[in-house]
Amino acid sequence: MQPNQYRDIRLEKLEKLKALGLDAWPRKAQRTHGIAQLAAAYGDAEAWPNEKLEGLDLPVSVMGRVLTIREMGKSVFAHLTENGEKIQAFFRMNDVAEPGWDVLKLLDMGDFISVTGPLMRTRTGELSVRVKEIQFLSKALLPLPEKWHGLQDKEQRYRQRYLDLISNGDVLKTFQTRSRIVSGVRRFMEDQGYLEVETPMMQPIPGGATARPFITHHNALDMSLYLRIAPELYLKRLIVGGFEKVFEINRSFRNEGISVRHNPEFTMMEFYAAGQDLRDMMALTEELFSALAKGVIGSETLPWGEHEISYAAPFRRLSLKDAIAQYGGIDRHQLEDGDSVRTLARAAHIEDVDAKTVGTLLGDLFEHHAEKQLIQPTFITDYPIELSPLTKTLADDDRFVDRFELFIGGMELANAYSELNDPIDQMGRFQAQMDEREAGNDEAMLLDQDFVTSLEHGFPPCGGEGIGIDRLVMLLTNSASIRDVILFPLMRPMKPSEAPDESM
Repeated sequence: MQPNQYRDIRLEKLEKLKALGLDAWPRKAQRTHGIAQLAAAYGDAEAWPNEKLEGLDLPVSVMGRVLTIREMGKSVFAHLTENGEKIQAFFRMNDVAEPGWDVLKLLDMGDFISVTGPLMRTRTGELSVRVKEIQFLSKALLPLPEKWHGLQDKEQRYRQRYLDLISNGDVLKTFQTRSRIVSGVRRFMEDQGYLEVETPMMQPIPGGATARPFITHHNALDMSLYLRIAPELYLKRLIVGGFEKVFEINRSFRNEGISVRHNPEFTMMEFYAAGQDLRDMMALTEELFSALAKGVIGSETLPWGEHEISYAAPFRRLSLKDAIAQYGGIDRHQLEDGDSVRTLARAAHIEDVDAKTVGTLLGDLFEHHAEKQLIQPTFITDYPIELSPLTKTLADDDRFVDRFELFIGGMELANAYSELNDPIDQMGRFQAQMDEREAGNDEAMLLDQDFVTSLEHGFPPCGGEGIGIDRLVMLLTNSASIRDVILFPLMRPMKPSEAPDESM
């Protein structure tokens, strides 16, 4: 049957519903309880057998989408779903007020209804509503995906997320968990004394990270603007202005490729604390991740693919050079000599070796040898200065900076600095970035003169960090792709010939 034929049949039923004098799309549902609320309170069959439920004499009204309809003589059983939970509606011909029985004959899977009646439990132990009244709420003009197999095609799942949520209970649960994770992050930060703030999403100068931005145009002011690649420079201005601790759970945008770990629009949290440094950021991060694992998921040890990851503090600490040596099987002393580093880079088939600095090549060697091997939470420290233009250098070696990246499950989760607060040094770093842009690196930072000016008014010692919320949710929910934790990931437009068959 073609999609338009399904729709035509349902439109005929819609007209019959109207002929019964019903409002096919009423303004409000008759509803006293949520299905999830009843399942939580009365779902335990041992605690609430049928005799005890009937003794409650508790009339309820619930609304939900019809998932199944099964007729048995003068009885009909239907499952309604709402918020990821199900309840059974039990209809008997002589119990249902008019025109309820006629309405039942016109129902399709996917329709919304409200049912009213006392709670009961069937012989199979299923929590049910013994229906006395039925209210029609909404006609589904198109069918749901095939009920036994659900929506399987990944491309269609991402493009039509609403069908994915209806068809796949685990998907709905993942996004409910994501919401709880974000709420947990927010509560944790507030409990630590941080204030949540908001900074511009459209910026005249993109800054705070090395990435290629999206560009737009403001007509009234006739000026180019950039979607932010990070909120960092604005949050630091707030520290200059007198805030002690600030955080922002923000949407940022980077004009880069798409992969299982990258989406051009993504969510992260950045936070800054006056008077603190990298060690303080480490301690807070360990506590945050452990609290989320226990508080939201229920355990400090969680599955990640074929691995079990422990979020119990303390996390391992490893310098970038030590990680290269350990996972690359390389003599640590070879990483102290520039010529040796270039030789190792060529052996690893890294591109443009002669055009890169030794510090940049060390970053490439780390990505090649170590990054994917870091399954358990590991702080990688002591990055080359070329990779971190906004960070204080190490006290004993100004070629490297006081920075960490946190890796879990073979991917970067967080990036933190002892922030650079010397405006003269910062200006020199910006100039080096501008030189890189002139040499062809379109991801190098632009000069933000106002930010440098803000530092010249005095910027205290400060610890700062960014945490990728999407990747954090991936880890805590054991989701292999970032698209599985973003409700509406960016997708390439479909060609007409690729449109999904609505009958499936």
